[in-house]
Amino acid sequence: MIKKKVLHIVFLFLIVSCTNETVEKFIYEPTPAPLNIPLLFEQNILAPIIPFNNPQTVEGIALGKKLFFDPILSANNTRACADCHTPEKAFTDANRFSEGIDGILGHRNSMPLFNLAWNYDENFFWDGRVFSLEHQAFEPVTNPIEMHNTWKKVVEKLQAHQDYPKLFNEAFGPSAIDSTLVTKAIAQFERTLISANSKFDKYLLEEGVLTTQELNGFNVFMDETKGDCFHCHGNANNPLWTDNLFHNNGLDAVITDLGLGKVTGDPADNGKFRSPSLRNLAFTAPYMHDGRFTTLEEVISHYSEGLQNSPTIDPLMKKVSQGGVNLTEEDKTDLKAFLLSLSDETFISNPAFLNQ
Repeated sequence: MIKKKVLHIVFLFLIVSCTNETVEKFIYEPTPAPLNIPLLFEQNILAPIIPFNNPQTVEGIALGKKLFFDPILSANNTRACADCHTPEKAFTDANRFSEGIDGILGHRNSMPLFNLAWNYDENFFWDGRVFSLEHQAFEPVTNPIEMHNTWKKVVEKLQAHQDYPKLFNEAFGPSAIDSTLVTKAIAQFERTLISANSKFDKYLLEEGVLTTQELNGFNVFMDETKGDCFHCHGNANNPLWTDNLFHNNGLDAVITDLGLGKVTGDPADNGKFRSPSLRNLAFTAPYMHDGRFTTLEEVISHYSEGLQNSPTIDPLMKKVSQGGVNLTEEDKTDLKAFLLSLSDETFISNPAFLNQ
């Protein structure tokens, strides 16, 4: 009799264990969602950076997208990530400086968000003060001039929300909602923001042609005796169009924003900022780390005749003593035409990236 009871208990235990295992697998295993890597990127550059502890999943991306567009992360529920990184502006801000929840303006232009999985140094922000995309997503929430919130309050709001507990469960399993999971989800969504369908991309893939003016502009870009732009922004073999390194590009003779220098503490880094991608310039004005230039003409004129010397100016600004590379008006016009050919109209209208 005792033996029968023992067998019965063991049998029930096995049933419950198997049932629980089945339920957990059904509920808690998110669906893998590998990045859709463009052919051009496969041909020219290495694989994207995907942290082993934050793989791309359907559920994680969906959660990250919802969080990206939701003002719930801000202290007063008025500002979302997307307010400073709007899709139609290639995920940057049309304003020179973004406004936080208290009406306070920042002092740098919001960086556009695309092709972030190919930032191999993984230094984010204009001054490189944060390592990894997950950590980049962490800072704006608590920044006093941005969302001005605390993670404790964010977690409380998310836990009390009618949808989020279930969405976090589906994306990450039965874990407590915390800042780590929030930023992991946002980073997953941000890694999907891939732009690789510009006119110049199609030209490289032999799927389109460029005008004579655009081709001349590319030659100006690549010519060390003319534009000499490729050292900081790459060439056709680097479809990201940036070296992702930090340079003092001659904006100021007197440096007030130390940039990388404030992060490293090295005076030799004062005034250095990350070279931005040249993709999608048709949408990302204003330009430079402080948004001082509203047009591409102003940007080109800066490098042509507006360079300012300073102790840390980059050696690549070779003609600073002459004010710049001194382009002809024709060269300037052609260079602008080439730069605009790097813009991807399909990126800013991609339904997967929109709040819908």
